[in-house]
Amino acid sequence: MGQPQTSTRRPRWAAGTALAAALVVVSSGCGLGGSSASADRLQLEPISVSSPQLRDGAALPSDYSCKGSVGNPPLRWSGVPNGTKSVAIVVDNNSRTGGEVNWVVFDIDPRTNEVAEGSVPVGAVEGSTTGGKAGYAPPCRTQENYRFTVYALNARVDLAKGASLEKTLKSIAGKTIAWGRLTTAHIE
Repeated sequence: MGQPQTSTRRPRWAAGTALAAALVVVSSGCGLGGSSASADRLQLEPISVSSPQLRDGAALPSDYSCKGSVGNPPLRWSGVPNGTKSVAIVVDNNSRTGGEVNWVVFDIDPRTNEVAEGSVPVGAVEGSTTGGKAGYAPPCRTQENYRFTVYALNARVDLAKGASLEKTLKSIAGKTIAWGRLTTAHIE
């Protein structure tokens, strides 16, 4: 698929989704679950996100959609700040007809800087998707944009596999110190 592309685009908010609510909390610097707001949280550091199989703004290869059988695409990231205690990945879309979360992985070791195709990093935990199941839920909406967002966290999420989407996203939001994103335009 050519050279990997990187992106540190800021999010477009989707009203009504749990992810949007969680991301609004992150960007506003408001803390959840005992975290306190501080001036340094208002300007989050960017993380560079890339993939050998995805290009920012290009189509999501069908192998990583419900038409394929590969599972999640490979992702790489850099620029995780010192003091990061864990990393999380959220894959979602921000559809006008109702956003959905296709994958949530958290408690990734902060020394890890990639996830391989169709796999989860050793020791990481998968939370529930919009469909209520843990694991990668391949995207199916062919005309939607899919966002692959990597978050650096100041603490572990410490939830069990399959933890509720709302609880997981709130925990990630309250611990985020940096993030970056790669966005695909639609499914090929």
